[in-house]
Amino acid sequence: MSDTLSVVRAALDSQLGAVGAALPSAPPVTLYKVMNKTFAILEVRKVQYLILKCDPHLAEVLREQYQAVGHRTHLDRRFWIAINLDGDVPTDQIVGLIALSYDLVCVALTRKQKAELAAI
Repeated sequence: MSDTLSVVRAALDSQLGAVGAALPSAPPVTLYKVMNKTFAILEVRKVQYLILKCDPHLAEVLREQYQAVGHRTHLDRRFWIAINLDGDVPTDQIVGLIALSYDLVCVALTRKQKAELAAI
């Protein structure tokens, strides 16, 4: 396992209330959720990808700045980015983008869900 992948997994697991579960139909794909809302998808095959929720403006900037940032799923490309973990995005920036994705999902939680999350 690459150092970047180890750091990424640790960052995903460290988010409050984050739950990672492998897809039964695609074991190398793990969905990370908070309060049953997806904030990250980790795909570990020959090429390792991390798919994150992102601010639309920032997503455009990242796609222009890094070759390793693109789009890989059926999710709306305005709000989701895919990062090739073997690419040119620095590991510390990936960790920051994980936190941003988590925060974007948490902002949209209901008041009750936020209270439940805070109680963890």
